[in-house]
Amino acid sequence: MAHLNLFVASLNQKHESENYPNAVDFQKHIPVYDGDQLRRLDASAKADVEAEWIQCWQQGAGVFVVRKLFDQMAVVDAATQVFYDLLHDQNKTQHDLADHFAASGANGRVWNCLEKMAVHNAKTFIDYYKNPLLADVCSAWLGPDYQITSQVNLVHPGGAAQQPHRDYHLGFTNDEELQRYPLHVQKMSAMLTLQGAVAHIDMPIESGPTLLLPYSQRYEHGYGLYRNPEFKAYFAEHAVQMPLKKGDGMFFNPALMHGAGANTSADVERMANLLQISSAFGKAMESIDQQRMQLACYHHLSVSKLNDEELSAVATALSDSYPFSSNMDRDAPGISLRPLSGRDLLLQAVEESWPLQQLKSALQNLNWRKASH
Repeated sequence: MAHLNLFVASLNQKHESENYPNAVDFQKHIPVYDGDQLRRLDASAKADVEAEWIQCWQQGAGVFVVRKLFDQMAVVDAATQVFYDLLHDQNKTQHDLADHFAASGANGRVWNCLEKMAVHNAKTFIDYYKNPLLADVCSAWLGPDYQITSQVNLVHPGGAAQQPHRDYHLGFTNDEELQRYPLHVQKMSAMLTLQGAVAHIDMPIESGPTLLLPYSQRYEHGYGLYRNPEFKAYFAEHAVQMPLKKGDGMFFNPALMHGAGANTSADVERMANLLQISSAFGKAMESIDQQRMQLACYHHLSVSKLNDEELSAVATALSDSYPFSSNMDRDAPGISLRPLSGRDLLLQAVEESWPLQQLKSALQNLNWRKASH
C-alpha cells in the first residue's frame, strides 16, 4: 500500500494545493488538437505546439489527441481494407496470436503490420505514411531518425479490457527482471519510444477505446507498480477514456498507465493501428526487413508526385534511418561524420531516378559494408 501512496502523492504534485483530480476532471486534462489547424501552422507556430506536446508527455497528462490526424478518409479506408486482407491471410494459417496484456483469442492482431502492409500494397502504404503531421508528432518526441513499427488490433464485441500496464521497453519485463535495471534506466526507457493509435473506425466509449490514467507517467517507480492488485483497483476507479472518430490519432508516453477498454458494444468491431515509434538510440520491438519494403515500394514511390515533407515521412517509415551499428573499417563516413543509411540511399535513388536493380545493388553493398568480418 505504501508504494501506491507514493504514486498518488506524485500525481498530487501537479499543483501543491490541488488534490488528485477525479475521473470526471481527468478527461478535461487531456489536450485535444484539430488536425486541420495544425496543418496550417507556420514553422514558428509549429515549434510552439511541439513544445506543448513535449511538456504534455513529460509533466502534463502524458497523452493528447489529434482530431483528423488523417484528413482523407479514403486513405484510412484503403488501409483498413489492407488490414482486413492481412488478417484474412493470417487466419488461414494462424489462430489466437499472443497478446501481452489480453487473453488469447480476444482480438485479432497483425504483428509487424508495417512491413506486411508495404509488401502487400505499396501504394496504400505510401498514401498512409506520407502524412507530414504524423511525422511531426513522431519527431517532436524522438528527433528526425525515429523508426516506426505498427501492430493492428481488432477487438470484437464482447472483448475484455486489457490489464493496465506500461509499454515497451521495460513494460515488457516481469518484476524479477525489472529489478536488474537501475532506476535511471527505468526513467530513460520512457524516452526511447512513443506510443500512438490511429482509429480506423469510430470508437464510442462502449467500443472500449484505451483506458488512460493521466499524469501516471511521472511516477519514477511505476514499472514496478502496475501489476500490484491495489493499483489495478485504483486504475479501475480513476482511468478515463477518450472517444475517437475514424482518422483521429492518440499519442502518449509509454510510461503512462493504460490499457485497452472492454468492447461492450453490440456490433462495433473496434480497429486501431497501434504505432510504436522508437528512438534512434534504442531497438525497435520487431525485426523489420526495411530493404524488402523499400524494393517492394520503390516503383510506386518513384512515380508518386510527393512533396519533400511527404517523401521524407514515407522514406522514414520504409527505412532504417540510423546508420549504426556498422563496420567502420568498411563503412567510413563521407562528408558527414556518420555513414549513409538505408533512407539516404532510398532518397538518393528517388532523386536520381535509379533503376530498381541499381537500388537493389546499392542496398546489397550497404549490407556488406555493415557486416562484421
